[in-house]
Amino acid sequence: MSVFVLDKRKKPLMPCSEKRARRMLERGRARVHRLVPFTIRLVDRTQAESVVQPVVVKLDPGATTTGMALARVEEGNAEPTHHVLHLAELPHRGRAIRAAMRQRAAFRRRRRGKNLRYRPARFDNRRKPKGWLAPSLRHRVETVVSWVARYRRFVPVSQVAMERVRFDTHALAAPEVAAKGGIAYQQGTLAGFEIREYLLEKWERSCAYCDARDVPLQIEHIIARSRGGSDRVSNLTLACEPCNRRKDAQAVETFLAHDPKRLARIQANLQKPLDGAAAMNATRWALWRMLCATGLPVECATGGRTKWNRSRLDIPKTHALDAACVGVVGRVANWQRPTLAIRCTGRGAYSRTRLTAHGFPRGHLTRQKRHYGFQTGDLVRAVVAEGVHAGTWIGRVAVRATGSFNIRIGTQTRQGICWRNCIVLQHGDGYAYETSSQR
Repeated sequence: MSVFVLDKRKKPLMPCSEKRARRMLERGRARVHRLVPFTIRLVDRTQAESVVQPVVVKLDPGATTTGMALARVEEGNAEPTHHVLHLAELPHRGRAIRAAMRQRAAFRRRRRGKNLRYRPARFDNRRKPKGWLAPSLRHRVETVVSWVARYRRFVPVSQVAMERVRFDTHALAAPEVAAKGGIAYQQGTLAGFEIREYLLEKWERSCAYCDARDVPLQIEHIIARSRGGSDRVSNLTLACEPCNRRKDAQAVETFLAHDPKRLARIQANLQKPLDGAAAMNATRWALWRMLCATGLPVECATGGRTKWNRSRLDIPKTHALDAACVGVVGRVANWQRPTLAIRCTGRGAYSRTRLTAHGFPRGHLTRQKRHYGFQTGDLVRAVVAEGVHAGTWIGRVAVRATGSFNIRIGTQTRQGICWRNCIVLQHGDGYAYETSSQR
């Protein structure tokens, strides 16, 4: 993974390799500025004394995860070559935010029905301004834009490239409506692409009947056309060629009579809502407008171009590598890099009471967020000399007023670490980080 470099005035320079960064640290020419993403600060150079090349931030907004990539652009005779410097994936918290908003609404309903103090009706917050987005959707846009701004502090970014996909949810639910609007409606070089991409995401890029992956998949009708089945997306799935041939025109209940669990899972997944496609439609223009407000040139690309670039260059399918293939690309170099997973954790909650799934209190948080100089979310190193937790542990800390902390290392948690054994490596910034080698 490339190392971000700042000059002695904290201005961004071109990233360097891990070997070169280690050499500069050993020689005293640099200091560690940040651990994740790893950033060093030079002590003997300014931005005016360095050569800066064009770097583009590439974004692939998705229904559940946004892929991000930093690439150095090398102009050629034909299409440019993009040298990948950094890959990252940013999962969205839309469902968690929606669940929290529903819980707050339930609390408000209870307050209105209980015999509590009088609360006068308010009507000054009923009108929504133009371009208003729900909190679960606004989170997607603002988080991506904040990371673009953060990358601009670490790397000399000269351009932003984003994939702006439009999903026709009506045609996804009922493709036969296309015939009513004319033969040219939703046809052309991308005809059928939206449905294929939607099915790949819906069925997790595997055969619905045998879970086969990394094989050519075909669009298969649950209820065969010969039995009156339609082309609606709720009647479509993905199947490998052998399973598609064996099923033929059989009813899915007959074909999977020996596997009732798989049959129930397929039937439950058929009516999966189009909330992902609707969220993409609602946020694509808001994200584009906020990126344009940064003052950087913004290149908009289509999903068809991204998929064509990835297939032509024989690059695996991931959110981050999709971002590397966004836009006009002749060749993508150095894409075999670990991917940084960025998870939004927040900076704490206003509520001081933990609740069960049924709304009953199960615990209370302390009023202070910081204890013994530590705060939940800080990256710490704990050196334990003896006991069941003997060793050196590096991870995110969860503080307690008693001084007995929990440290999360990957998917494991070490409980009962004394605060005296901990050293802060990086203060919490509302995110948790994990590389692909750790997952």
